[in-house]
Amino acid sequence: MQGAGNDFVVIDATRAPLELTAPQWQRIADRRFGVGADQILLVQAADGPDVDFVYRIFNADGQEVEQCGNGARCFARFVRDKGLTDKTTIRVRTRCGVIMPTIHTDHTITVDMGAPRLTPADVGFDSAGLPYRREHQADSWQMTPPDQPGFWLTVVSMGNPHAVQWVDRLAQHPVAEVGAWCESHPRFKHRVNVGFVEQESDTAISIRVFERGAGETLACGTGACAAVVAGILRGALRPSKPIRVQTRGGLLTIQWSGQAHDHVMMTGPAEPVFDGVMEL
Repeated sequence: MQGAGNDFVVIDATRAPLELTAPQWQRIADRRFGVGADQILLVQAADGPDVDFVYRIFNADGQEVEQCGNGARCFARFVRDKGLTDKTTIRVRTRCGVIMPTIHTDHTITVDMGAPRLTPADVGFDSAGLPYRREHQADSWQMTPPDQPGFWLTVVSMGNPHAVQWVDRLAQHPVAEVGAWCESHPRFKHRVNVGFVEQESDTAISIRVFERGAGETLACGTGACAAVVAGILRGALRPSKPIRVQTRGGLLTIQWSGQAHDHVMMTGPAEPVFDGVMEL
């Protein structure tokens, strides 16, 4: 399946448990020797009366992660298409809490992504000794890669860690080099997803995201949410308005009030691509 170009292998594990090793997840995600995917999504039966399903996510490097927004939309469409539920809004447990995707009649899906968390500790970020500034309500720190100019980043957790920076020319920006350097920097305890944002207007941005364990992807739902949160906090985007987020693979719409305890809502597409069987 794919959501704005972010592509997934989705596996139904509701009828029988499935536990694979990291090399096996890597093999499935490999684009030459396996199926190929940014992430692998595991659909599991509910583990309690408060949810309908359990949602697990494995990156292309075989490591399990906390959250994936574009994957959540594909998860929701998958369980409806496969007849695993007839609900239009489902409650899904992830490693970072419960999310609630809602399926619309046009097959777009809105996901309640929960409230953002905004402190360095929430992201596992060691900011000690770094240059600091406050832009409107956004805290920013400066990091300087080798042979690159320094940049200011804002950290946001959407259940998984993000570092967001504003750039002037997104298409020409060295996303691969800066993203790889930042993603695995020792200041980020759990590594980090790195978002690069270009301002279009006060209700529109374009983004590119270098994801943990996957590299640059065509879209990142939690990255889009983190970018909008950072933009509203720094006064660049309008709170409580639908913000159009153009990714390399498609368009997402994100809405947040700007109030710390309010939830971020993400709407976008989710499309099946093909069904198949792979032997491991």
